[in-house]
Amino acid sequence: MKSQPPIVTVFGSSRPCAGDPHYVEAQALGAALAGRGFVVCSGGYGGVMEAVSRGAKEAGGRTLAVTAKFFRAHANHWVDEEIRVGTWQERLFELVKRGRAYVACRGGTGTLVELAVVWEMLNKGVMRSKPFVVLGDFWEPVVARVREAELAHESRWSERREPLVYAAPSGTDAAGYLAERLAEKHRV
Repeated sequence: MKSQPPIVTVFGSSRPCAGDPHYVEAQALGAALAGRGFVVCSGGYGGVMEAVSRGAKEAGGRTLAVTAKFFRAHANHWVDEEIRVGTWQERLFELVKRGRAYVACRGGTGTLVELAVVWEMLNKGVMRSKPFVVLGDFWEPVVARVREAELAHESRWSERREPLVYAAPSGTDAAGYLAERLAEKHRV
């Protein structure tokens, strides 16, 4: 029996439009993930979510979206399969549940919540260790400040063993890092 390709859940802003540098960056990420054989999962709406799905589809990849009735909208046309849930909270946790790895692109408060929830679940051991990438330098100040607080005091909840969030300068680098980390986990 052939194993299913790993799903990478991508978080990011709904605001960028086609041609915007952040849209282009997410589109390149989608293509790079598909090129590595990943299924791309997103929140399914516009902006980064559309761009990453578009990049994956144009590269011959498969895409999933988790949408919520709460938002009164359906997935963008680059999505192969839409998983519809009722609430914003159900959507967040379904996106987390489906991912074997995660990428947080530039975004606003919604993306910040997604980044924080995944990081906290990894940090507290609520879910098994999964690779997590922030794309570009947008989240760098947030990650640095949180790490500063996490490492300031002894605790069993910390990144002392290994950093839980990796900063990738490009979509190609993010896809390569995720492929490497998931291959390591498969060998173990």
